[in-house]
Amino acid sequence: MRIFVDPARLAEGELEVTGDEHHYLARVRRARVGDAVEVVDGAGRRAAATIARITEGETTLVLAAPEQIAARPPHVRALVPLIKGDRMDACLEKLVEVGVDEIVVWPAARSVVRLPTEKRDARLARYRAALVAAARQSGRAQVPALAFAELAAAIAALPAGARLVLDPACDGEPVTDPADVTIASGPEGGFAAAELEQLAAAGFTPVGLGPRVLRADTAPVVGVALVRALTRS
Repeated sequence: MRIFVDPARLAEGELEVTGDEHHYLARVRRARVGDAVEVVDGAGRRAAATIARITEGETTLVLAAPEQIAARPPHVRALVPLIKGDRMDACLEKLVEVGVDEIVVWPAARSVVRLPTEKRDARLARYRAALVAAARQSGRAQVPALAFAELAAAIAALPAGARLVLDPACDGEPVTDPADVTIASGPEGGFAAAELEQLAAAGFTPVGLGPRVLRADTAPVVGVALVRALTRS
């Protein structure tokens, strides 16, 4: 069993868990006193723990000293456009499962959905909750970072590394950098010409994912999975 806590609370000794994580242990997993639990902070640390007490409103854990989780290179980043409806949530969940380290959501010109500024914080909070749930379900100890940015700003913030743009008309195969890989994918209507020009100017190499045109929510997941498979990480 694994639960997530705020990084400031991950320390050796007793830890009282309430809210969603208590519900997960007591109601979903039906945990009992003495059961082992892995406690992670979603930012690269974990600690072994044992359940000491369970009450109606909280679970008390006894934590061992936290340890750092070794990173598994390359660092894989996905630039994902806003996608319509539940497909966005499904895309984010699957990205977590296949091993993405960082997700930047960007407002593509041809995206069907728009995200008004006043609704952005609430939407990103919902997305982050989905990432935590997917990390727990898939056995990941680290929750991918999530941000929202215009394409130009997202590109400007990128470190050195391999930069790939998914193009269904391209026969090129994914290539990887040992340290950092960024994968950019387009929306339901495809990239606008100006977006492709931005990406090309920033050193993005077009790559294909086979002979079929994948949905906007499927393509980035397949791209990240291929990079992980090629690097055996």
